[in-house]
Amino acid sequence: MMRHLISAADLTRDEAVLILDTAEEMARVADRPIKKLPALRGRTICNLFFEDSTRTRISFEAAEKRLSADVINFAAKGSSVSKGESLKDTAQTLEAMGVDAVVIRHGASGAPYRLANSGWIDAPVINAGDGTHQHPTQALLDAFTMRRRLIGPDAGIGQDLSGKRVTVVGDILHSRVARSNVDLLHTLGAEVTLVAPPTLLPVGMDNWPCEVSYDLDAVLPKSDAVMMLRVQRERMNAAFFPTEREYSRRYGLDGERMAKAPEHAIVMHPGPMVRGMEITAEVADSPRCTVIEQVANGVHTRMAVLYLLLGGNEPAVTHARPPVAHHHPSEERSARPYLPAEESK
Repeated sequence: MMRHLISAADLTRDEAVLILDTAEEMARVADRPIKKLPALRGRTICNLFFEDSTRTRISFEAAEKRLSADVINFAAKGSSVSKGESLKDTAQTLEAMGVDAVVIRHGASGAPYRLANSGWIDAPVINAGDGTHQHPTQALLDAFTMRRRLIGPDAGIGQDLSGKRVTVVGDILHSRVARSNVDLLHTLGAEVTLVAPPTLLPVGMDNWPCEVSYDLDAVLPKSDAVMMLRVQRERMNAAFFPTEREYSRRYGLDGERMAKAPEHAIVMHPGPMVRGMEITAEVADSPRCTVIEQVANGVHTRMAVLYLLLGGNEPAVTHARPPVAHHHPSEERSARPYLPAEESK
């Protein structure tokens, strides 16, 4: 595995599939009564969040704690950053404290790359979202969710998303989720179509490995997964469409429009959802919607990323332990270095 995870475009097909397969193992651990693994015991991970977040921050924290890591949560609000401290000084402070990995979310595109390549800190850096640039773990959990729903948990092991057709709808211009998904889904062999009003598409999309359409109704019948994006008003400095009602009429997903998609098609959303704008409550609460699954899968996927970056090339436990009396023999079949079943060997 690579040392840092800054962009979804950095992952090869084999690396991406390895992360998805490892996440599948982590999901099996989550079904056990005790969900913790000792894989990162003694490691310290800092969550460095310069932007507000609910799902991503809690998801990373849950993943770190399930791997037995020590967690430091750093929020820019209420820290010396509000007094004018630079990213460099913050990073050097963390380095002095002996942090083993940094998960960073920042409003400036490129900040995680700068942190990883500056020499300020000697630890793996994981990008948890930077400006309108990238959000690689979101793309990974989306791909993991698609593989589980469209192929199957066990049938999907070792598989990519070749032949699957994914439609991403909404505010592409301001969306790091859209950029990350286009990169990763292309790597995994899926066909991606972006649907948005012309004002919400970036300039220079000729080089993007995807199709572009302005007509959602025409694309839906051939979609295996439909990903709805929130209109990011906090990043807008102008009017990009006439009214919310007009946007919703042309690019919103309601029950009538969803009926045009194949029966097996799923609806995805990275959150937070604005019900009534890009998606109606009827669709958001339907069995075809994977929003809650995506949150759960985010923990499994981020556990996999942290494990592979910090401990994936060595056994998680080096000393022998007596076997656990109550675990089921079926758990032996999927033994890997980080699973408790392996500790007794």
